[in-house]
Amino acid sequence: MLELLRQRGHRMTEQRRAIVLEIMSARGHITPAEVAARVQQKEPGVNTSTVYRTVELLEEVGVLTHAHVHGGSRYHHAGEHDHVHLVCSNCGTARSLPVENLGGVREDFVSATGFDPDFTHYAVLGVCEECGSQGLKDGSKP
Repeated sequence: MLELLRQRGHRMTEQRRAIVLEIMSARGHITPAEVAARVQQKEPGVNTSTVYRTVELLEEVGVLTHAHVHGGSRYHHAGEHDHVHLVCSNCGTARSLPVENLGGVREDFVSATGFDPDFTHYAVLGVCEECGSQGLKDGSKP
């Protein structure tokens, strides 16, 4: 990863190296703020704006991708399987659903609207099974 950035003309400062290594070792979804906190524990001089710029750069070169989920954008390695983010409006529980498990939903959507959605970029809000079994509707609290 560091070599790819170098080849594209980006400087490899110690701060950027620490940020990239932290991001590449992360599992699952992560926010730039979480990356900044982790890096700053090891390298206190790392500026939060440098973390945000590095995250944007890694997305630009295709290493990271993001989704808009409850509470803001979260990033994950682009090589991970494509998945839909499902977030309960009541309890906030989030889970992932592999895109291939959508069945004909995308085709039905395209057929009905003429628009081909990217289900991986945004969270689908709704009510989880547990809240639904308690009779809670979208937006009500337990």
